[in-house]
Amino acid sequence: MIVKIRVIPNSEDNEVISRIGSVLRVKVCASAEDMKINTILRDYLSVFFEVPPKQVSIIRGAKGREKTVEITGKTEEQLKNLLDAIP
Repeated sequence: MIVKIRVIPNSEDNEVISRIGSVLRVKVCASAEDMKINTILRDYLSVFFEVPPKQVSIIRGAKGREKTVEITGKTEEQLKNLLDAIP
């Protein structure tokens, strides 16, 4: 499944805060200048979607706040159910 992510850096904790249309808004506890922000985001998304970190890949937007992420390892329906549970 392909998911669009809007990263909000400099938060106290990693969390999914909302979904606006098809864009998932995710707070990450790393600064925008931190080169590890993609690793932190990938690790957090793997925990959130309950898949191994290797199943989460950033396809587009590695240097920006708007990212396109591909998540594999679960069925499309299972991932869609997780996304639909987000307010």
